[in-house]
Amino acid sequence: MLKIDINELKKRPIPAFGPVNKLKQGFRQEVDIDRSNALFDEQMVDVRSLGIAGDNHYFTVSNPPYFQKVPGAIEELYLRESVANKLVQANAGLSEYGLELYLFDGWRPQSIQKHFHGVWFPDWLREHRPDIPEQNLMEEVEKYWSPPSEGENSPSPHSTGGATDLTLRFKDTLQPLYMGGIFDDLTENAHADWFERSEPQSMSDTEARSNRRLLYWVMDEAGFCHNPTEWWHFSYGDQMWARLKQKPAALFGGVSP
Repeated sequence: MLKIDINELKKRPIPAFGPVNKLKQGFRQEVDIDRSNALFDEQMVDVRSLGIAGDNHYFTVSNPPYFQKVPGAIEELYLRESVANKLVQANAGLSEYGLELYLFDGWRPQSIQKHFHGVWFPDWLREHRPDIPEQNLMEEVEKYWSPPSEGENSPSPHSTGGATDLTLRFKDTLQPLYMGGIFDDLTENAHADWFERSEPQSMSDTEARSNRRLLYWVMDEAGFCHNPTEWWHFSYGDQMWARLKQKPAALFGGVSP
């Protein structure tokens, strides 16, 4: 069981976006994958079979901001077995406070990656951010959506079985903790440190800052790294994890259930 003190974690600021995001750059091109390690061929498991709550956000129509089932979406929430077990340990610590993790996404088919990277988000930007020149559009897209896998040495994080999108919720009411923005809100509001950048102006801001801190540090203490552009995205064993945790190589490559 992960031992945590949620009151202490809520007071601990999230690291500033800039340095972390700079360190992250180029992780898929520059970080090796250790194919000789014991976890490389590890199988995946649907995390719900281990008692972890969640629903695949892309499989349902109750999924703002999309409100439609995404082509190619699957119902399962697959993760590598060791990664899922780390979530079980985090849940055990959270349970003492009446909280639990709730997953939006785990392993992701490349069809999903291609849809959002190449179609949905570029179209959204053209409509809502016409100030971005077409030649700079993909740069903005890739702040939030990784390109689809381009071979075995450069898998997109969610194709490794090591990356997951999640939040926290109350176990009794099943209500999510307020994070100050919806999942997949692909603007700067999604940056984990958004509410660290100035003093909170409302009780809502204070609550969002506390809850983002709690989620960040619980996952950090469980061994995960965090994608600084998305408060919900955490991973273990992939190339981003290796870069941000300063490991010599990633543990996982691309995998399929």
